[in-house]
Order: sequence, then structure tokens, then C-alpha cells
Amino acid sequence: MAIHRMDNIAIVVNDLDHAITFFQALGLELEGRQMVSGEFVDQTLGMSGVRSEIALLHTPDGHSRLELTRYLNPLAQAASGNQPNTLGLHRIMFAVDDIHATIAELRPHGAELLGQVANYEDTYLLCYLRGPAGIIVALAEKIA
Repeated sequence: MAIHRMDNIAIVVNDLDHAITFFQALGLELEGRQMVSGEFVDQTLGMSGVRSEIALLHTPDGHSRLELTRYLNPLAQAASGNQPNTLGLHRIMFAVDDIHATIAELRPHGAELLGQVANYEDTYLLCYLRGPAGIIVALAEKIA
């Protein structure tokens, strides 16, 4: 057995258009968008009557992909919370050229800093933002 790569990370959102716009503002590029349903979806998810709309985005280098999913049936379930110490998906992190410019670009799309931009050993500037569907998006700028 050999793993070839990590293909993508999937995030369930309630507003697909907003989530796409948010991640495009971050610099991801939309590969495609489509409705999915049918026996293969039901079999894969272990659910019946699934109908969802997905969008696939990739980073500019083409190596990392993000799948955004909006469930039409059954409707998505609200999580009990997404704090940094919540079990499960912790956050998704992106390396950026200019952390302050990136934050400014994402604010009009609803991004909110959880804390502040922190300096890690004069090597990285780091921050956590609240993004679409309450997910935590981390940013890292290499400064040394």
C-alpha cells in the first residue's frame, strides 16, 4: 500500500457562494462547481437521498485543494462549536506573503480575528480568523 497524496480537505458550509468568494479573496482558484446526488453519493456517505452542491478550489501552486459542500438534502447539522480546542477539524492554514494585507482583503467577506497577529520567534507572523460556517482559518507569513 502506498499513499500518493492528500487529495483535498472538505468543509460543509451553509452559504456556498459566500464561502467561494471568501476563499477566492484569499487567493484560491475555483476549479469547478456541480450538484451531486445518486446512488454513488448515498453509498459513499452511508446516507439516503443525499443531494448537495460542491465547489472545488485549489491553491495557486496547484498542490492543495479545498472542497466546499452545501447540503440540500439532508440539511447540514449545526456543530456544537468550533473553538481551537474542539475535537475534530482544528483549522485550515495558509501561507501568505503579507498577513496584514490578507486580513484586510478578507474582512469585507466576514473574517474576524480570534486574537491578534502574533510574532513567533521573529520567524513567522501568525493569526487565526473566523471564516465561513464558523471555521477557523489560520494565516502564516514567514518573516525570517
